[in-house]
Amino acid sequence: EKTGKVLGEFCRCYKEQFGVALFNSVRYEIEGAGGPQPQLLHRKVPLEDHVIYSGNIFQYIEENKKWRNRFCVVPHNYGLVLYENKLRELPPRVLVNSAGYKVLTSVEQYLELVNNSLPGVTPKSGHSPILKCPTDFPLILWHPYARHYYFCVMTSKEQEKWRAVFQDCVRHCNNGISEDSRVEAPAFTDAIRMYRQSREQYGTWDMLCGNETQVLSNLVMEELLPELRSAIGPRLKGKAPERQRTWIQVSDAVYRMVYELAKVQYDAAVARCEQERPQLESTIRTDMDQIITSKEHLASKIRAFVLPKAEVCVRNHVQPYISSILEALMTPTSQGFAEVREVFFKEVTDMNMNVVNEGGLEKLVEYMEKLSHLAFHPVKMQSCYEKMDQLKLEGLQQRFDVSSTSVFKQRAQIHMRQQMDDAVYTFETLLHQELGKLQGKDDLCKSIQRILERVLKKFDYDSSTVRKKFFREALLQITIPFLLKKLAPTCKGELAKFQELIFEDFASFILVENTYEEVVLQSVMKDIMQGRACGTCEDRVTLCRVLWHHWTGRERATPASSPVPGAEVPSGTGTRATPASSPVPGAEVPSGGGTRRAAPAPPVPGAEVSAGGQCATPALSPVGAEVPSGAGREHPAAASPVPRADVPSEAEVPHATPRSSVPASPVSGADVPSGAEVPHVTPRSSVPASPVPGAEPPSVSSVPHVTAAPPGGQSPSAACPQSSDKEPGEPGEPRGSTESGEGVQTEF
Repeated sequence: EKTGKVLGEFCRCYKEQFGVALFNSVRYEIEGAGGPQPQLLHRKVPLEDHVIYSGNIFQYIEENKKWRNRFCVVPHNYGLVLYENKLRELPPRVLVNSAGYKVLTSVEQYLELVNNSLPGVTPKSGHSPILKCPTDFPLILWHPYARHYYFCVMTSKEQEKWRAVFQDCVRHCNNGISEDSRVEAPAFTDAIRMYRQSREQYGTWDMLCGNETQVLSNLVMEELLPELRSAIGPRLKGKAPERQRTWIQVSDAVYRMVYELAKVQYDAAVARCEQERPQLESTIRTDMDQIITSKEHLASKIRAFVLPKAEVCVRNHVQPYISSILEALMTPTSQGFAEVREVFFKEVTDMNMNVVNEGGLEKLVEYMEKLSHLAFHPVKMQSCYEKMDQLKLEGLQQRFDVSSTSVFKQRAQIHMRQQMDDAVYTFETLLHQELGKLQGKDDLCKSIQRILERVLKKFDYDSSTVRKKFFREALLQITIPFLLKKLAPTCKGELAKFQELIFEDFASFILVENTYEEVVLQSVMKDIMQGRACGTCEDRVTLCRVLWHHWTGRERATPASSPVPGAEVPSGTGTRATPASSPVPGAEVPSGGGTRRAAPAPPVPGAEVSAGGQCATPALSPVGAEVPSGAGREHPAAASPVPRADVPSEAEVPHATPRSSVPASPVSGADVPSGAEVPHVTPRSSVPASPVPGAEPPSVSSVPHVTAAPPGGQSPSAACPQSSDKEPGEPGEPRGSTESGEGVQTEF
């Protein structure tokens, strides 16, 4: 009964948001949008049929309460597959979809979460806890509703490796809502947001993880679990550990039943909306101008009512803290992207020296196979991802009701992985085009170095754009729900009177609640535009202006019917991004276009995702080997050719500028917004007044074109004649596997 009630209310929200999302999609298609175009190429078809990671690990079997050695394989879809042994002769013992899980590395952390899940049931001192680990290096996958998985390894080094692997699986499976759809995905995420706001639940939600059915199941369990705990908890028998085990099993069983019900009802709701879609789309295309006029009239009336109150709230409760939020976000994010750049540079430089020393073109294909999977190597990318662990919203987290920073961390990490893959794919493509012109090892070395420099310049430009996008998503995600909650007592009850301003024929495409949120968003953007919250830092002023561009005016041709973190239409693309508010980090849409790598999550925790897609790797780089990581790293010439200095990026170029004329950013990690989103130049000294809400703001300032050699920068070509630190023949070892005393591990 409870499940049916929650799902019924959600389906009503979904139907409303479907019409709005469809209107936004059609309008975007007709009007288009400008914006910075990415310099890096995007892999249109994801890599497939390769193993991300594999190796031996001990698993705790709950049925017989024993630990067993298992061979764990992580395929390209990031489902954990556990076999009896390495031969894999028998079907897998366990298939795990890790969406919504947390990776724990201590039994104490786990016991604390278990004790909190069933209050009043805590083992007494001296009694055996629910779990005992035979080694000091456990790895536990914990879920608030589904069953838990227990693993352990023999050394701390193995624990760190498997922790990186498991976290990568969680990150990828959380990203389960496909953004290929411009209508269904935005309608779903907006419906989830509206449903939770109707229950006065604002802010980020940690359980917006996995595919649509998993998210819906989490939504139901969030309301159902307290009632279930009250009804069943007191009836559990036995000692405390036994009652805890029973509770976990009950919760898992209920979660699976809820999942089945949610899947049936959601599929039915989507089918009903799809039946109505042709008629709705016909109405939109016929009456587009009238719908827009009606929406603008409604917005003007709501603005007159809401804006004065919203501006006071922004001035008193938001504006003083925006600078602190930006500061907290910029440092770890910039360091993470700088590390991505450095890892890419080192891997290509190592490959270059090894290829020259060990056989030229004959070895190139082998090394390119390894390089093609660099973005998906959990261990090598870990140094990039862990930079986001520094993200702290001290004090701000409580003030703005941000439940956890994990939403922002995972989102930034997904951007990092995508930028790495785009850089690798661009390098592969450019090198493939050069192969026919090469004459010997020296030409190969120079070509690789020249292409590397080109790709790094493109990376600097694109990473600046991606970081700006991430910052504005995070700012909106933090501030808008806070404002909506603050304004709800005085504004929300009065919104019903505006319903009469909407023509009945257009009621499917214009919602008062969505328009109200647009007005609230404009109140934030107006204050940011005035630059009061950004101090004297020109970079932050520029970034704040870009925020206004992104959510209003020509760059966001689709009206912000879902302006809060529930939905963003990235400039320069026809694809609407899954909200940054979703820990669905599900939503990875590179700025400027391209097709997202979809992560088809298995339906239920414990079920594997089926493989899909086909390989689009250039002929130069088939699938399958490990990137050399140690070679040549001690050489001074292997330093990044672009020194890190706090100099603004020369990326402020109109998007029509030819690629060849876009100078390299002198900084790998500078958070300088690109002016590519602005078509003309304004002197830096002039700070425009706040525009009228809805009007196109003045242009962003630009940096004049000056491409100077970086001070002290060493030409990367000096790396060509240098020898590798690896002994000849090391990369020629059997591909993919290494034997060690710690077991058998397979890396690509």
